[in-house]
Amino acid sequence: MKKLLLWGTGGVARKFIENGYSGEITGFIETKKSKTEFMDKPVYQVDELPSSKQYDYIIVANKSVEIVYKLCREKKIDLKKCIFLFPVKTVCGNTDREEIKDILGEKNYTNYCAELGEYQGTFFEQDLEKYQNLNKRKKFDIQKKYLWPVVSDKYADAGKIENYFWQDLWAAKLIAKSGVRKHFDIGSRIDGFISHLLVMGLDVTMIDVRNFPKQVEGLRTIIDDATALKQILDGSIGSLSALCSLEHFGLGRYGDPIDPEGCFKCFMNIQKKMKPGGHLYISVPVGKERVEFNAHRIFYPATVIDSFADMKLVEFSCATETEIEYNVGIHKYDNDMHNGNHRFGLFHFKKTD
Repeated sequence: MKKLLLWGTGGVARKFIENGYSGEITGFIETKKSKTEFMDKPVYQVDELPSSKQYDYIIVANKSVEIVYKLCREKKIDLKKCIFLFPVKTVCGNTDREEIKDILGEKNYTNYCAELGEYQGTFFEQDLEKYQNLNKRKKFDIQKKYLWPVVSDKYADAGKIENYFWQDLWAAKLIAKSGVRKHFDIGSRIDGFISHLLVMGLDVTMIDVRNFPKQVEGLRTIIDDATALKQILDGSIGSLSALCSLEHFGLGRYGDPIDPEGCFKCFMNIQKKMKPGGHLYISVPVGKERVEFNAHRIFYPATVIDSFADMKLVEFSCATETEIEYNVGIHKYDNDMHNGNHRFGLFHFKKTD
């Protein structure tokens, strides 16, 4: 049985394990080590790796493949013992397809081929031949010039139910229950949460620093810097949401000015714009407080609550990739690092009278 090290402890690594493989995982590698054990196996950083005689392959279950590749070169790790699940610009790693397929198993190998844009050795070839033998409609004969191989969907779930799904559902349900007919939003997803609200027949006004792609019936749009909200009158908003948007303000990711206080200015101005008795629904990543520049900030829940001093906390819940955890203690996840699979804090506030 092949002895494997898995480079990664996040969602990609978990999915790899869930899909099934051939061999024994004897340990995990983290580019930036954050734990000593994962799934009852040791976790190594690159400088701590066991001797190459103690493992057969390193499965790189990590999307930051260029960083991993560079580390492998620097640390003189045998690249022939590495199987990269995502393509690297420089052709490297084990390229023996039969051996790779045997180790990865059918589901992981199919996803591996999909990432490389190839389909040799997958079910696609067998399905193509079977279709041709069964097809009796000449106009629907397979022609090479029209091939469009899709090999990743066969083993995929029927859509995704993850953090964003849970947070959008959480906020949409609360807004529907509130009975409001007019709602404001700052920077949430148009193709998720906002569409939920439009289906309810709400009059929705969306504020974003970026241009909006299309005009949509029932959706009003304001292009504005949400750290100032200059186009909104004080005390004028009765219902407002901001789902996974406020943590980005001031980091320049979306073309906004660099401002370390950007999100906190927005917190302050949101409170000014809310009516007494108005309801606010926000979500931001929560856990060990830090900035992961230029992606986002991660907050202690207490920091968010303290920043909305003019509002009363009605509910604090959390969304992960698998579930919503309702009415969570605000300090429960203060030391959680998450390593890419972030927990979203769901805050429902009411403006004090």
